[in-house]
Amino acid sequence: MALTAVAVLAAGAGVAHAETGGGHDVARTAATGWAGITRERVRIDFGEGWVTEGELTYPSKAQGRLPVVVMLHGSGHNDMNQTLPEGKGATFVPLAQAAGREGYAALRFNKRGVTGVGPVESTDPAQLDPEHPYARIQQDAAAAIRFAAASRRVDPSRIFLLGHSEGTNVAANLAADPKAYGIPVPAGVIAMGVVGQDIRQLLTLQLYGRLLLQMHDEFDVDADGRLTAAEAIDGLIGVPKEAADQFRAVLLDGDHVRPGTDTDGDGRIAIDAEAGPVLRTATGIDAWPDVPGLETLRDYVADIARFPTVTQALPKFAGPTLLLNGENDLQTPARVALTADAAVAAAGNRDHRIIIYPGMAHTMNITPKFTPQFGDPDQQVVTDIRGWLRSHR
Repeated sequence: MALTAVAVLAAGAGVAHAETGGGHDVARTAATGWAGITRERVRIDFGEGWVTEGELTYPSKAQGRLPVVVMLHGSGHNDMNQTLPEGKGATFVPLAQAAGREGYAALRFNKRGVTGVGPVESTDPAQLDPEHPYARIQQDAAAAIRFAAASRRVDPSRIFLLGHSEGTNVAANLAADPKAYGIPVPAGVIAMGVVGQDIRQLLTLQLYGRLLLQMHDEFDVDADGRLTAAEAIDGLIGVPKEAADQFRAVLLDGDHVRPGTDTDGDGRIAIDAEAGPVLRTATGIDAWPDVPGLETLRDYVADIARFPTVTQALPKFAGPTLLLNGENDLQTPARVALTADAAVAAAGNRDHRIIIYPGMAHTMNITPKFTPQFGDPDQQVVTDIRGWLRSHR
């Protein structure tokens, strides 16, 4: 999901990574996609005792001040690359490289509490879990934007915000009221995995609703809204064990439908009317905000709920917008992105575009809908972002 203001900028001494020298360094740079792009390590003062590491990248042969893309992470303690779990991708690396190929600088930075790529986390709980966590994330993002604006490499009137998941909400909140955050008016917003509904609705989908969707989509072969024992047994084939055990506990008692779920005793389980209430109780979603298993996120969800969603905030921004969402996204569904884009259009913004990608999930890669795997953004996503940046250069 997605995260905010008033930190002092600190100009860090930039250290360019080796682009020339030994043949090994040149070959490695080319192989990793950074050929022709200068990488400067920077330090940004977020205030409240935290100075974060980041990287400003730009075309090595560029002259003058450049437009810049500031990259805003999804939720959690993300590093500057937004390295995905188990190292199965790094969302922001191919996007920063794409920006460089189109003549843009790009600023990536570690979130507060993250000391290195991995991510490597601080041992200071005050930095890992600050008071008002979402507001703090927005404030930190604003500090990063002010840092970019102060760079001798950057045109402060051409700052684009690119957010993923939580970062879409951060970008929208900042773009809607830049004066309140002490930042220049952004030149454009790119949002990937759009947080267009409030956190309670989205978490209800993630924890509860997706289970009903999966039963409708993958178990209910005749699409009558009810499951026989045979449909339930067949539906469990190929489902990972943890999820299969969860479904089995609701649907089956041996080779028969579970009597406690089949409340009308007709030998079939109505997905919404009978399995639904059992799953609501099992997931504890109605105990909101004290949902079992989300205890550590209680402060975060309470804080982000105080702020407008993308659908509410982005229409207040008059600049260009590009919204991208996977059709298979069960964290921020495509329908929500469409709603956000419609709100932008209704506000009179003439430079808005939305792309919904078949087969893609929340990390913008091709992956199964109900058992998504992490990965770098699909090449088509990178291509579309490059094209949009080129047209707004």
